[in-house]
Amino acid sequence: MEKDKLYILGAGTPTPTESRFGSAYVADIDGEKIMFDCGPAATHKLVKSGLFPTEIDNLFFTHHHFDHDIDYPCFLLCRWDQSIGKENTLNVFGPKLTEKLTEEIYGEEGAFSHDWKARVNHPLSQKVYVNRGGTLPRTPPKANARDITPGTVRVSKKWEVVSDVAEHVQPYLDSLAYRLETSKNKSIVFTGDTQPCKSVVNLAQNADYLVCMCWDDQEAMNENGEFYGQCGTEGAAQMAQDANVKNLVLVHMGPNISKSENIVSANEKIGKIYSGNIIFSDYLNILYVPMVGELVIFSFSFVGACIGFIWYNSYPAQVFMGDTGSLSIGAIIAVLAIIIKKELLIPVLCGVFLI
Repeated sequence: MEKDKLYILGAGTPTPTESRFGSAYVADIDGEKIMFDCGPAATHKLVKSGLFPTEIDNLFFTHHHFDHDIDYPCFLLCRWDQSIGKENTLNVFGPKLTEKLTEEIYGEEGAFSHDWKARVNHPLSQKVYVNRGGTLPRTPPKANARDITPGTVRVSKKWEVVSDVAEHVQPYLDSLAYRLETSKNKSIVFTGDTQPCKSVVNLAQNADYLVCMCWDDQEAMNENGEFYGQCGTEGAAQMAQDANVKNLVLVHMGPNISKSENIVSANEKIGKIYSGNIIFSDYLNILYVPMVGELVIFSFSFVGACIGFIWYNSYPAQVFMGDTGSLSIGAIIAVLAIIIKKELLIPVLCGVFLI
């Protein structure tokens, strides 16, 4: 059973630091890799995380500031160049400008058309392509790019993505937030860049993870006037609390709040507002999304232990179970029911332990 993962390829901002620059994320849902944003050096970070561009079939843009899309040309060309012609066509979704940018990058007269035309036609490039496993003639690059608006964006057998408005720098750029919902009822919400707003809170209701921007400490932002169009510590915390999310993953962290001494104080301030789990993301983080399936091994071990007890407890009994054992069994069953959200089964399964 594959474990779902969330790769934090970039957790920074337009301001480069030694450890942060730009935004990019990949969700691995039961083996399918879904990318959100494609900021500085995202393609290289993807490979450093153990992934490869040809594994990505779906890319979603929150908006088109450069720290979210500057590596898009590199990703497009690298994915095509490293292919053997048998991969799925890349699907690209985003607000207005997504189609225009894609065409301008590697359309027939695009900015990088000289590159792919040389690789399609030169004997050396053709030989490399064939040696990799491709078959001539090589086809030009292609992507299904689509400008989207709020609503259901894409549905597959294993997941679906819906979007809603994120309030950032409108009307100059449209911005979207996304909710990724898996077939196993797990959810991740990517806010992109946004100020606290009702649309994102509604989108994130009861999500397992809220991947939310956090530019700086709220007090500092209020003093310097940088609170418009983006979230700080209090804004991110309040949205997470209002949406009742389980985990708040802070990304798009500016140079000031990224300092270790400031993270400690930020954690305390956020904890006063938000009651869930707080995660300050870092460069090339890999977060494992908890799945009910991970309880299977423990549950079978538990059942096996109970069967072993019954074997030795059968007549004539060699072992006996006292209050400690029976209460432990009841507690384990209760905790498992809560984790898998079947609390109503607790009275049925554990009632015997109350008699």
